[in-house]
Amino acid sequence: MEKVKKRTVNLTTGNLWKVLILYSLPLFGSAFVQQLYSLVDLLVVGNFAKEGALAVDAIGNATVVINVLLAFAFGANGGCSVAVARHFGENDFKRVRETVNTAVISYSALCAVIMILGFSTGGALLSALGAHESYYGDCLVYLNVFVGSLPFVFLYNLGCGICSALGDSKSPFLFLVVSSVLNIGLDIAFVYGLHWDVAGAAWATFISQAVACVLTVIVVVGKLRSIKSEEKPAIFDKKLLKELAITSVPIILQQSFISVGNFFVNRCINGLDDTGDAITGFTTAFKIIIMCTMSTVAMTNGFSNFASQNKAAGEYGRIRKGFWIMALYMMVVCVVFMTVFLSCPEFLTRVFIQADHLTDAAMSYSVNFLTVVSCFLPVVGIKIMADGAIRGCGGNVGFTVSTFTDLILRVALVYILVAAGWGFSGVSWAWAIGWAGGSLFACGFWIYTVKKFPRSAQVNSV
Repeated sequence: MEKVKKRTVNLTTGNLWKVLILYSLPLFGSAFVQQLYSLVDLLVVGNFAKEGALAVDAIGNATVVINVLLAFAFGANGGCSVAVARHFGENDFKRVRETVNTAVISYSALCAVIMILGFSTGGALLSALGAHESYYGDCLVYLNVFVGSLPFVFLYNLGCGICSALGDSKSPFLFLVVSSVLNIGLDIAFVYGLHWDVAGAAWATFISQAVACVLTVIVVVGKLRSIKSEEKPAIFDKKLLKELAITSVPIILQQSFISVGNFFVNRCINGLDDTGDAITGFTTAFKIIIMCTMSTVAMTNGFSNFASQNKAAGEYGRIRKGFWIMALYMMVVCVVFMTVFLSCPEFLTRVFIQADHLTDAAMSYSVNFLTVVSCFLPVVGIKIMADGAIRGCGGNVGFTVSTFTDLILRVALVYILVAAGWGFSGVSWAWAIGWAGGSLFACGFWIYTVKKFPRSAQVNSV
């Protein structure tokens, strides 16, 4: 008989309000802290680097390429977590361990390929992006250091996905807090103390990611040892590789296409002026906005695991009821972020760019993007919530369609509205309209998914 110790949490039982808030809060905290220490790079570099504004532009442009690479790490996280949660919900612990084994081997091979491509094509991608000569060198340094850290990034995201699938959202959060504090200290030491500027910020992130990765792997190994099965799990399983691909590929496509879309958006913004003020304002505002969107994505990734476990256990009523509870939590989070961003956009911009390097034009661009896009955070929150629920229930087609609708609208409208004379405001409104369109598709697909649930499903332990 298979056994599992108390290192894991079963999400198919218990009070829904309590289970979802206790499970989702650490996930939200992890993503928020992760975005926060990404902003620390801008804060420290923008205020202490020799050329603060140019350094911010360098990180902003490098991040566009980095996000394409990160798409694969996010796919490893989401794909593995949904698959592990499914087998955990079925109480098939042998299959849980086999899924983890297969995931580690397959994603390690994928990471090696991505690293080779990153080192060999990074410079060409930055040139195609239209990075200015004034900060191209710093861009390339930041990008290359990040590519070198990809094994840690992959393993950390894979470990977080496994922990979340097994009901533990607290351990990755605690380890991320430790690495974030370390990142802040190293940022100050390398950029302010040693004057390494952009390279210092890159190496601070590298080291902090490595620490988070090591700590997470230690916990995952302990959890896997606590899961016992009568049969010895296989090291690699082709059927499980196919299952991982089915769940991972839509996430990878979503994240990579979003990143590719942002690549073209940045190229358009780089062409708005010769001073770099537009990209400075956009980079700063986008980094602030993404604190909300990535934090809510993390919460819904948790709901994907919740839905996957409960679907495997036949608890369709819990999924239906849990969706509305989670949607309420999501709205509260989005409204809080919206209120903060709308109340002090100039202050938030000044925090991340030193006054000596911040022009009136850059401030205007940042405030414009923050003001327009913040108003639509509750809208994108609903989209993100529906996407996560659909993915957890196996609706990968709907998840992919809603994402691509949002992306295509945003990228197309950026070029259309800018060409129509809207200038930088066209970028802001393209984001808002794209989110609204994607939300309509996501909600439609979720309604379709719910209609396929067995009508006799009851809610267990509301």
